[in-house]
Amino acid sequence: MARNTSLYFRIVEGKNLPAKDVSGTSDPYCIVKVDNEVVARTATVWKNLNPFWGEEYTLHLPMGFHTLTFYVMDEDTIGHDDVIGKISLSKDVIAAQHKGLDNWINLTRVDPDEEVQGEIHLALELQREQHRSCLSCHIIEARDLAPRDITGTSDPFTRIIYNNLSAETSIIKKTRFPHWDETLELCLDEADEDEGGMVTVEVWDWDMVGKNDFLGKVEIPLSCLLRSPVLQGWFRLMPLGNTEDNAGGKLGALRLKVRLVEERILPSVYYQPLMDLLVEAVISPSEVDEATPLTLLEEVTTVDSRQDVAMTLVKLYLGQGLVVPFLDYLNTREVHSTTDPNTLFRSNSLASKAMEQFMKAVGMLYLHEVLKPIINRIFEERKYVELDPCKIDLNRCRRISFKGSASEAEVRESSVSVLQAYLSSIMEAIVSSVSQCPPVMRVVFKQLHKRVEEQFPEPENEDVKYLAISGFFFLRLFAPAILTPKLFQLRDHHADTRTSRTLLLLAKALQSVGNLGLQLGHGKEQWMTPLHPIILCSVASVRDFLDKLIDIDHDNVCESRQRAVFLPSVIMKEGFLQKHKAEGPQLLKRFTFKKRYFWLSSESLSYAKSPDWQVRSTIPIAHVCAVERVDENAFQLQNVMQVITQDTDGQLHTTYLQCKNVNELNQWLSAIRKVSIYNEHMLPSFHPGAHPGNKWTCCLQPDRTASGCSRTHSAVTLGDWSDPLDPDAEAQIIYKELLQGRDKLREQYLETQEVESAEHEVGQPSSVCVQARCERSRVLAARLLDVVLDLERTHSTFQSREADESKNQFILSTHT
Repeated sequence: MARNTSLYFRIVEGKNLPAKDVSGTSDPYCIVKVDNEVVARTATVWKNLNPFWGEEYTLHLPMGFHTLTFYVMDEDTIGHDDVIGKISLSKDVIAAQHKGLDNWINLTRVDPDEEVQGEIHLALELQREQHRSCLSCHIIEARDLAPRDITGTSDPFTRIIYNNLSAETSIIKKTRFPHWDETLELCLDEADEDEGGMVTVEVWDWDMVGKNDFLGKVEIPLSCLLRSPVLQGWFRLMPLGNTEDNAGGKLGALRLKVRLVEERILPSVYYQPLMDLLVEAVISPSEVDEATPLTLLEEVTTVDSRQDVAMTLVKLYLGQGLVVPFLDYLNTREVHSTTDPNTLFRSNSLASKAMEQFMKAVGMLYLHEVLKPIINRIFEERKYVELDPCKIDLNRCRRISFKGSASEAEVRESSVSVLQAYLSSIMEAIVSSVSQCPPVMRVVFKQLHKRVEEQFPEPENEDVKYLAISGFFFLRLFAPAILTPKLFQLRDHHADTRTSRTLLLLAKALQSVGNLGLQLGHGKEQWMTPLHPIILCSVASVRDFLDKLIDIDHDNVCESRQRAVFLPSVIMKEGFLQKHKAEGPQLLKRFTFKKRYFWLSSESLSYAKSPDWQVRSTIPIAHVCAVERVDENAFQLQNVMQVITQDTDGQLHTTYLQCKNVNELNQWLSAIRKVSIYNEHMLPSFHPGAHPGNKWTCCLQPDRTASGCSRTHSAVTLGDWSDPLDPDAEAQIIYKELLQGRDKLREQYLETQEVESAEHEVGQPSSVCVQARCERSRVLAARLLDVVLDLERTHSTFQSREADESKNQFILSTHT
């Protein structure tokens, strides 16, 4: 039974941070680690002790994790950045908060003895003789140890301790992946064999000058060896266990939102009955007012979970090739139940949320293609723009007139000119993008247009069919993307205050365009009036654009089962990277990295000297067998990753790529892992170093073909709109939602309707049609509840079997 672990966290803001600079302020940013991997770095907020970040991330961690740690740093232009403090949350602490963690948490001091990572491979054996025993410890190897030296490595040795007895291994220089293969022995008297005794294995970094640095420890009760004489395996290194000091809040605090979702995924065959019911709902739709599995699901979902359920359903039906009939079914019900066209799709219904999530899943690359050049231009120009008289700051704007400081009227006039130019560019890009819009998105809009026109055919409702489409297209996709580009991955960081204001005013103007200018002049923001002419001019082109957008033949749009949201030929990520190809024995110098432009699709990773270069080199995605980080000491460079491929002869080839920063590194790692996630022959281990000539820089092994010294992380990815489709995981989420609403369904459709049927039998008048509809709803609810019950029983069976296997494996390992 597979496991899915998803970790969501949002770094909201900080407060009362200490001043680290001579100016009396700090330049704080956050680094986020999951165990020993840096997974995110926030933007730096300059000269601020109460910074706001508002950055959020989702991680998929199939192998689970132990600790999530947030480090607050002070960026320094010269020298190393200062550490302000940290917050460390164990997996158990996060999992205990079922609705997620949302609190202010005080920062604690960073203790080097607590900053441990990695694992050690050892075998412990208690050899008994007549009057004494021998404790034998075979120290085999360790991996992913913390770097303690300035070179990014350590000089590790191991010490075993029991009571006052101890022994040490040899020191292995300059490695975080030492291989000892040494046996240490301690001779114990009968008096030493105390069941309450503890065998401690410590790992240290040897220093020629000063004291040695602690790297971690493993503690094993002697009672375990008394019961089972041999104990062997990989053990996670633990810190000394000093109590964390939060300094009484003197280091400040962070406001964090953290949520953990863990799912056990059954084999596909067990979800098939649920999938059949969901597919049946859209392939053979019943009358609009009839109950279906989708309507029952909507009834039991909460407002908080509806967006996640909507996204899950969109991905599930995309995978089945049925997203168009699925959305048409929901939209038809929504339109049919709406009597006032002014309230159409205004609620947070399943239909509204599904359409919104569908556009993000299918239309994100289209959105990037249309908006990214303009958004980049706005960020680069950073023009001061303001229309609200109450917010105009004459000291912030550049000098406009040579006669003196700019007046309020001049600022408004300049702002109107700038906003008109930006809005014209945005509208021109949108109305000329019909051919770029994904065909499946256009078909969904065409169906929506048809349903609205059928429901509201009156001449006075002529605009409703346009408003239904533009409400989603402009108000729920393009306007939010302009307002917060980072949330739509149009920018790496949030905008500063000046740029944010420009984006807000443009988003307001685009919302008015999306509303076809019908609400102009009716709001409180009368200072937006200078933009009304260009908004009304844009509205005329919007109607023509929407007519062209839905002018598509449904039959020409191929819908089939798929594993990814996008077609194989679609470029999912592109940009400049520094590339080095490891071929043959050679010294890997920093200058050997060449700047190349890369394109990633689900079929290939290709690159050339520039975006316009005609000749491209290609790495087939089908050949990829690992995508991993590279240790800094391998090239004396940061943010380097490796793409390992296997040719038809079974030979491994490594391409090293350097990214600009850690966030770009994580994005490329995640993107390539996602497109190669279904590849066969993925490697279980890899070398995080390089082999420049005679040995690996990580584990010091001379053989270039030696097995990897660290575990791969092929399924660790960032969660976003490009996540691969996984019907089993999606069906599991729907099952969990139905499981939570099971009592509500049973009460509403089984128990209540049984009482109503009994009352009708007594003689109360009732419509035959209503009774028949109620009976069909009851039968459907009973079928759905039976499916949920079967899945619940299957989960229990698998969990019991899993527990028994874990117990047997533990017993077997202790006797190996």
